[in-house]
Amino acid sequence: MLDHLIKGATIVDGTGAPGRIGDVGVRDGRIVAVGEVDEPSRSTFDATGLVVSPGFVDPHTHYDAQLFWDPLASPSNVHGVTTVIGGNCGFTLAPLRAEDADYTRRMMARVEGMPLDALETGVDWKWETFAEYLDALDGTIGVNAGFLVGHCALRRYVMGAEAVDGAADDDQVAEMVRLLHESIDAGGLGFSTTLSSSHSDGDGRPVASRHATPAELLALSGAIGDHPGTTLEGIVPGCLDTFSDDEIDLLVNMSVAAGRPINWNVLTVDAAVPDRVPRQLSASDRAREAGGRIVALTMPVLVPMNMSFLTYCALHMLPGWGEILSLPVPERMMKLRDPDVRRRMLERADTPEAGVVRRLSDFGRYVIGDTYAPANEGVRNRRVADIAAERGQEPFDTMLDIVLADDLRTVLWPMPTDNNPESWELRRSVWEDERALIGGSDAGAHLDRMCGAPYTTRFIGDMVNGRKLVSLERAVQLITEAPARLFGLKGRGRIAEGSIADLVLFDPDTIGSENASMVADLPGGSARLTAGSTGIVRVLVNGIETVRDGASTGATPGTLLRSGRDTETVTTP
Repeated sequence: MLDHLIKGATIVDGTGAPGRIGDVGVRDGRIVAVGEVDEPSRSTFDATGLVVSPGFVDPHTHYDAQLFWDPLASPSNVHGVTTVIGGNCGFTLAPLRAEDADYTRRMMARVEGMPLDALETGVDWKWETFAEYLDALDGTIGVNAGFLVGHCALRRYVMGAEAVDGAADDDQVAEMVRLLHESIDAGGLGFSTTLSSSHSDGDGRPVASRHATPAELLALSGAIGDHPGTTLEGIVPGCLDTFSDDEIDLLVNMSVAAGRPINWNVLTVDAAVPDRVPRQLSASDRAREAGGRIVALTMPVLVPMNMSFLTYCALHMLPGWGEILSLPVPERMMKLRDPDVRRRMLERADTPEAGVVRRLSDFGRYVIGDTYAPANEGVRNRRVADIAAERGQEPFDTMLDIVLADDLRTVLWPMPTDNNPESWELRRSVWEDERALIGGSDAGAHLDRMCGAPYTTRFIGDMVNGRKLVSLERAVQLITEAPARLFGLKGRGRIAEGSIADLVLFDPDTIGSENASMVADLPGGSARLTAGSTGIVRVLVNGIETVRDGASTGATPGTLLRSGRDTETVTTP
């Protein structure tokens, strides 16, 4: 007898093949029948008019901490995501010495926007090794989750406070390599690192991995090649703008040293900067010539950013702004009132050195979100340019006056500059390029600033009922089979007999996302941006129903994915 029988659905199997009407039978966590299925079942669902697809795979999340207080991985779970990859960007919570827990919490609060109160009260931090970290999650989660081993954690464990002081010596590199081998043996999916100039720790210093030499990075990458079912992920400064030749060489050499693909986050597509995409994707061509493989992650939707002059956000990345916005609040406010400081900030924001964040310098396009002071009555949900015109001011001065009246608490929404037909056509061409992969949600991070988790439902909804830039079948493939194959996930990403029963049943006419809203549901009372889904009828993880009509069932049948056991080796060309 079957456990579940889905009858009469349009089966979109993840391969890109045309959808077909049929049934899907599930037993013991596996898909055991596809087509016409007459076997009796404990649960039968009439899916006429609905689509059944493989579960969605999110290749770039930071659920490393959240899964302890939220084992369901919300809101990704209600958006059809059945598998998440964590440990990205060089940031993991293990290996960890007890005396370094406070440093790690403060680093994650700064660099990944995880509220410190939530990290302190929602996680028990009772592990040291990577194996102990994985074991603490195993058997408790509602999605399948695998974790890369982060460079910053390795460096801190081996070097202590010296990890942010400079290069490691040969013995320290050797110990990091040994520790990485141990962590991969325990089930780590691979190695991740960051050299990004935007990544600083809780003290405002460059995170540990930014002090690594190319030799250290290649030694750690090479260790990955000794283990089956592993991969690499990395970020260099050029990921935010345009790669230098040296950065391309480093990514190529890391992939070749490991004999594994390396993916990087995130390829920003904007027709106003037409040379960026070809330049960044050319790294993949160089890798192929050298026997490696580089894959760019790119988001298929525009994710609104919630910004503030009070908390760390992308505004800190504008040239010269970080030193001002990192000051104590009273001193920060004094600086922001100074006309000369304002002038210098404005001048430096709109210069080529700002790179991709230069798009944040069009302050007239910002929309004012939540405000708090009586002086700001009536400006909420209005464009700064319109308010400035009424006041006879420049937009930047208007925005800062509003922010200062609120003691910096004002919520700001920069409107995207790349929401035009030319940019969307460029995105479509990138989606069809084997050098790129859809992903980069950062789900589990930047909780009070952005909500990237709904990209799966928003993307499918837009392709079915909105811009229709690719077919439904191709859209599903891009968020199921494609990421599953890059990470070598065994039995996932396709609907086929014998595959694991990670399934999403959705209404193609209504699939999408609700608007994001702030909800104070984190440990310690902190708030986050979250959004419900529309059109998600059922989600199965390993054959167990985890979502019903857009709401979680509370079930936790997820698998803690371990390299080799749950993944197979994906080699480079």
